[in-house]
Amino acid sequence: MQRAQLADFLRSRRAALRPGDVGLRPDASRRRTPGLRRDEVALLSGISTDYYTRLEQRRGPVPSGQVLASMARALRLTGGEREYLFELAGRAAPPRAESPDEVAPGLRRVLDRLGDVPAMVSDALGRTLLQTPAATALLGDESRYAGPARSRAYRWFTDPGARRHFPAADHDRHARTLVAGLAAASAAAGPRSTATALVGELRRRSPEFAAIWATQPVADAVCPPKRIVHPQLGVIDVRGDNLIDPDRSQVLTIFTAEAVEGD
Repeated sequence: MQRAQLADFLRSRRAALRPGDVGLRPDASRRRTPGLRRDEVALLSGISTDYYTRLEQRRGPVPSGQVLASMARALRLTGGEREYLFELAGRAAPPRAESPDEVAPGLRRVLDRLGDVPAMVSDALGRTLLQTPAATALLGDESRYAGPARSRAYRWFTDPGARRHFPAADHDRHARTLVAGLAAASAAAGPRSTATALVGELRRRSPEFAAIWATQPVADAVCPPKRIVHPQLGVIDVRGDNLIDPDRSQVLTIFTAEAVEGD
């Protein structure tokens, strides 16, 4: 364990965060130093303040893998920073999940600051990991699903109810966009990946998916404009702007409702 380097690394990452970055309400008192306090990092990590303080003072015990993972989440570390944290502690970092449920720290920091803006974070399989309240009001709660149905592509081709949020005239275009996105995810992750398994399942279950797949659609680099059928507002023209975290294969989409029409 490299105590000095570990202590310096923890202090630097703690100083780089603000309470709002991690979902804490800023206090009214003036802080003597920038960044989070030690007790705030300890609270977010599920460890005692004394334990965390001793780590920063170069006199703590060797943290367990569970403690290191908790501190990495609390400090919103990137994948590379997380591995470096484990290395400093003298432990092997567990392998990264192929499509982790945890939102990439950088994207979470941006999402936390968007306030009332409709935005959400999705992974390469089209699984919604986190939404702002405004996005839930616009699109519904897309994070409530379990199993394969977490993928919006899977729901589109297996659940007719998934299409009610889009005008019928747009169904073909939306279907091709979903297939192209899943094709890109499968190509990037490889033949033994969850994405490829999902493709195989959809090709078996949905003749429509299989037919589109055979045309080899290619995903656009941008989120294409779309129309959403809102239960109260009618048809809304929506533009989506994407911010991609390449390290975690996740995307933050910020939606702008450009106009409202009568249904």
